[in-house]
Amino acid sequence: MKNEPIKWGIAHIFSSYNNTIIHITDITGTETIAFASGGQVVKTDRLESSPTAAMMAANKAAQESRDKGITAVHVRTRAPGGHNGPMNPGPGAQAAIRTLARRGIKIGVIEDVTPLPHGGCRAKGGRRGRRV
Repeated sequence: MKNEPIKWGIAHIFSSYNNTIIHITDITGTETIAFASGGQVVKTDRLESSPTAAMMAANKAAQESRDKGITAVHVRTRAPGGHNGPMNPGPGAQAAIRTLARRGIKIGVIEDVTPLPHGGCRAKGGRRGRRV
């Protein structure tokens, strides 16, 4: 761990309220180095988005990327976003970033890449909006 050369990668973390997906690529973003999701590490569907599942998935991805020589990552977190998805990431995003740091991977820039609507489709609810 000491005095090893820093080799950068990008950790793409997609975190919704249904799942957390961690995808580590090289610095160009074209070649996949490691991939893990909450669904790979827990048995029940309702636990896929939990911070515990995100920690286990991040641990798996970190170990795989360490074996392939990645020692530092820039983190790009993403929520579903778009014109009708939530704009804030699910519960697993923070846990995944924390786990990557604890596994000895240096963290560079953390940026939010949630897609933002600009014009696009008409929002549902009709002319007067949703009446409760």
